[in-house]
Amino acid sequence: MCSGGFAKCLGISLIPLAIVCVLCNILLFFPGGTSVDTDHITEQVFYFGGILGSGVLMIFPALVFLGLKNNDCCGCCGNESCGRRFAMLSSILFAGVGVLGAGYSVIVSAVAINRGPLCLVSINNTVEWMHPFSNGDYLSDKASWSECLEPVDVVEWHLSLFSVLLVMGLIQIALCAIQVLNGLLGALCGDCCGCCGESDGAV
Repeated sequence: MCSGGFAKCLGISLIPLAIVCVLCNILLFFPGGTSVDTDHITEQVFYFGGILGSGVLMIFPALVFLGLKNNDCCGCCGNESCGRRFAMLSSILFAGVGVLGAGYSVIVSAVAINRGPLCLVSINNTVEWMHPFSNGDYLSDKASWSECLEPVDVVEWHLSLFSVLLVMGLIQIALCAIQVLNGLLGALCGDCCGCCGESDGAV
């Protein structure tokens, strides 16, 4: 497969991942599937890891990867393949942007999972909104989840959506890292389906 064609496959894969991340981040604004005051929403949700990091910032490299296969490069600098080589090289920069965006989402998600959700807790016959889990120990102690009185099932909601963001972010990082290698190969070796091959076939 041509380096440009392979990049297009990566771009096609990144778009649905970005959409899923945006949707997950939006759903996190409704803990437990209910509407609550903004003061009762986990702080990490407002960092927009899924919307900005794995969402908006991921759209740019995805679109660039999609356009590499159809890049019109013939005649650049007197060399039919140099335009495509430059396009593959520039895609590395956009892949770097994707890695940074997805990395930001992964960090935010990991912190949120470790800290746990913000919920209503009963302490000494009084109820207050707080983070009852100081670290990630609650992950292996499902019985402790009952400490969160409201919103209902907020722990499952919080853990599931941030876990999806974490996994999607790691996949995005892997795909962008692959494009870095693919871009280097395309820049150094040229696209196997480049303009030279096309012009030769037309003769």
